Amino acid sequence: MRNNLRLVVNNPHKQIEEKHFFEKEELQVILDLYAKMVSEGSWKDYGLSISSKQVSFSVFRNAAENALYKICKNFKPKNKNLKYLITDTTGK
Repeated sequence: MRNNLRLVVNNPHKQIEEKHFFEKEELQVILDLYAKMVSEGSWKDYGLSISSKQVSFSVFRNAAENALYKICKNFKPKNKNLKYLITDTTGK
């Protein structure tokens, strides 16, 4: 039995693929703040959500509660001022 499979190396479609995550420096600022708040006892847990539209870092007082704050980076904002958003439990 013969398979007609080809291995494609250096696929040009992969080279133009956008990165959908925080930059290293952005994540370092977030993690430094998270470490400070954990040491103060204010925050206990975190979660990451990644989609093609945005990446978000959510912080929790307890794992069973809703997020206290959500730090979002929008990849295609309608306005440059909306690239980064920080919202609380009410969404404001």
